[in-house]
Amino acid sequence: MLDPALASAVPGGVLVVDFGAQYAQLIARRIRECRVFSAVVPHDITPEEIAALHPSGLVLSGGPASVYEPGAPALNPAFLELGVPVLGICYGLQAMTLALGGEVARTGAGEFGKTPIEVTNRESLFRELDAEVCWMSHRDAVSRAPEGFTVTARSTDAPVAAMEHPGKGMYGVQFHPEVVHTPFGTDLLKAFLFDVCDCTPTWTPVHVIEDQVARIRAQVGDERVICALSGGVDSAVAALLVHRAVGDKLTCIFVDHGMLRHGEGDQVEEAFGEHFHVPLVHVRAQEHFLSHLAGVTDPEEKRKIIGREFIRTFESESAKLGGVRYLVQGTLYSDVIESGSRTAAKIKSHHNVGGLPEDMTVELVEPLRQLFKDEVRVVGEELGLPERMVWRQPFPGPGLAIRIIGEVTAERLEILRSADFVLQEEIRRAGLYRELWQSFAVLPAVKSVGVQGDERTYAYPIVIRAVTSDDAMTADWARLPYDLLERISNRIINEVPGVNRVVLDITSKPPGTIEWE
Repeated sequence: MLDPALASAVPGGVLVVDFGAQYAQLIARRIRECRVFSAVVPHDITPEEIAALHPSGLVLSGGPASVYEPGAPALNPAFLELGVPVLGICYGLQAMTLALGGEVARTGAGEFGKTPIEVTNRESLFRELDAEVCWMSHRDAVSRAPEGFTVTARSTDAPVAAMEHPGKGMYGVQFHPEVVHTPFGTDLLKAFLFDVCDCTPTWTPVHVIEDQVARIRAQVGDERVICALSGGVDSAVAALLVHRAVGDKLTCIFVDHGMLRHGEGDQVEEAFGEHFHVPLVHVRAQEHFLSHLAGVTDPEEKRKIIGREFIRTFESESAKLGGVRYLVQGTLYSDVIESGSRTAAKIKSHHNVGGLPEDMTVELVEPLRQLFKDEVRVVGEELGLPERMVWRQPFPGPGLAIRIIGEVTAERLEILRSADFVLQEEIRRAGLYRELWQSFAVLPAVKSVGVQGDERTYAYPIVIRAVTSDDAMTADWARLPYDLLERISNRIINEVPGVNRVVLDITSKPPGTIEWE
């Protein structure tokens, strides 16, 4: 069932039809960056449901499947008869081609990554765009455009890298304009939004605030609400939105599972109490969580245990407050999409999504579920959050538990917490904290031989992980200065007992994820 709130939000905006792409919501985010409202809907939405929402345009997303795979999602041809402009991206282009009688070849090869592109017609979307390189990720390719379409671009392995039929308001590209690796991608989307769909750039974060406050009130009514507060920007913004909606009916609960960074528990309690003036319950539960994690090494099991025990703790605290029905979480779309959806593949179960137990006694309130981190920060600034909270680097809900590769123990937590403190201190001193999406230490539960003080040691390594990103869906490893890395390494080895080696992770996302587990 579609969210009924979309009925008032979509008119004048653009719907992204999701065919299972990891980046479907990224398309929506890029559109919102152009100040046009956008929302993601499943590919099996009915034409009648689309028509009832009165969008100004449709974008057909990419997807992981081949259009020839059994059970692959197909495009309902009726979508192309609604009188609404349509842009197909990658899989969306191929699905549109098949629906209109064109041909898609099973090449078995494909193009991946940065790819040269040749524009062959500049009468419409491409106009004066400097379109020489784009980002491809496909195996099948359109070999013959449908009748009446003009081929507007090609690449080495994609004879139809772009096509269009302005008379019918139909456009398609084989590449991904939504990713930053396609330099002209945003300008191409703007051409579709403003020149083809005639959208008006009026959407702002204020709309998010007004919309979510109304949705929260509609969901919870006059009942009391508890918020799972972590101290990060996500839960803080979620708490502020709910507080604006329900006022003193909100109580925030900070579950300190003992896997936070150095001094973070006290900082959360102090900062939140001073700024929000909302009742706060601080639950100290390290022993409880460690007892459930004892002997566990599988990362998926760790996440699910932590997610389950978070919920159980909140349910317990809710009972003390008289049985509160609603629980607020700062869940983001990147959490949702990586945990798997009806069409997208699961990358990992986030503790607040795929790690949740099925028998919860509370109903979730998730006002940020359709937003990315950078959008949440903009909303946070609009709500008046302190800068230090708005720009706090992302920190996973399971905390250091998923940065220890292996069993989580009190000893390993202390080693990792101390090493991470050194890393954070040096990153801030170097003035790089705001430039990095994330920087943190990882402790693999293995040991190696070293020499310290002319003696043989057998101790843990510490991995330094630092990345740059816009949205956490893709990330590049950060090129930290060598002298900074040297200082970090020397300090960790000299100041943290149990460590004799420091290494640097230089893997981008993909193929790796930002976190190790």
